Amino acid sequence: MKRARPNPLPVLGLLLLGALPGLWTLLLRREAAAEIETPEPRDWGHSPEARSEPGGGRQKTFRALLAADREELDEPAAGSPVERGIFWSRELEEQVPRGFSAEEAAAWLSAARTARVSSLERGGCGRSSNRLARLSDGSRACVRYGINPEQIQGEALSYHLAGVLGMQERLPPMALALVEARGRRWEPVREELRGSPWAEGAVVSLTRWVDNLTTVVAPAPWGSEASAGRRLQPLSAGELGGLPRSQLVELVQWSDLILFDYLTANFDRLVSNLFSLQWDPRVMRRATSNLLRAPDGGLVFMDNEAGLVHGYRLLSMWDPYNEPLLRSVCVFREGTARRVAELHRRRSAAAELRRRYRAREPLWARLGFLSERQAELLQARVDFVHRHIAHCRAQAAVL
Repeated sequence: MKRARPNPLPVLGLLLLGALPGLWTLLLRREAAAEIETPEPRDWGHSPEARSEPGGGRQKTFRALLAADREELDEPAAGSPVERGIFWSRELEEQVPRGFSAEEAAAWLSAARTARVSSLERGGCGRSSNRLARLSDGSRACVRYGINPEQIQGEALSYHLAGVLGMQERLPPMALALVEARGRRWEPVREELRGSPWAEGAVVSLTRWVDNLTTVVAPAPWGSEASAGRRLQPLSAGELGGLPRSQLVELVQWSDLILFDYLTANFDRLVSNLFSLQWDPRVMRRATSNLLRAPDGGLVFMDNEAGLVHGYRLLSMWDPYNEPLLRSVCVFREGTARRVAELHRRRSAAAELRRRYRAREPLWARLGFLSERQAELLQARVDFVHRHIAHCRAQAAVL
């Protein structure tokens, strides 16, 4: 190898290795941005008369949540938004948009598993290998073909872990499907399959298409403090007084999101924004990857394929961002905290996930389940979250 002076290539190699995570993050951002495209407007979950649109659908920055002009805010929430020091009030939780109800999800999944694929279109579903499918029942779905099978496995397992935790209504319904060009389901799109990168017999995921979604910017304390280079401080009851109801309702959903992403080690959402701060100090003022808002204000946790399997292989890289995020939350949905406590007490996180996955996903065996080591990591992360909630309770007791 030809060198002009001593040692530049080893140094250059180290620099390139250091840049690889950033390149990966940029690729993920491009895919997330592509998912925002919408072919035509339709409602999400509720009729136009029934839904409300807090803030006119505008993106809310972190600073806006704490320092916005009072004329732009709705009325402050009546009573305390927090009960017993660390739990969102029942009144506040009742105002969180319902998302995808269990009945609605079950009906869509039942139809999607039997429907034929009428057409496949490029664009609108992220990665270039993915397709937007129109099904024979008239509904649409994003069909995701993973770079490797563990991405589809991570998507499926994350969806069912959300069910174990009681937050599945925030994720679009998702089912697995087998690519069979000669099968009845795919017969109408046989020619499109021949021109696609999909391998015969591959397992893909079908995720319900949702219209009229808008991007979401991280609220306080994550946005402004992170952008200013300050250590994230816990979101606690004392900081919430006087905030308008619509913003408190959004924070309820964010508390679940951050806990969920810690448990799954999902680095492809707010964590990737935090990582990018090292070269882009304004990144926290931009849209959060794979998180969108429905017209009624409900958050939609999109594209969870980085969770569990892929994320657990990269813990050493991403936990320096995931752990501070978790510690920045000290107010929780009581139901979420109760489920975490049960999984901790019974040491049953992997067993509960396996039971649900096998019962609700007919193709689960095609991708398999977590390895023994991954199952141990899931339980360890549940235990960590449980200890964190206990710490928040102890801190609240002395205030």
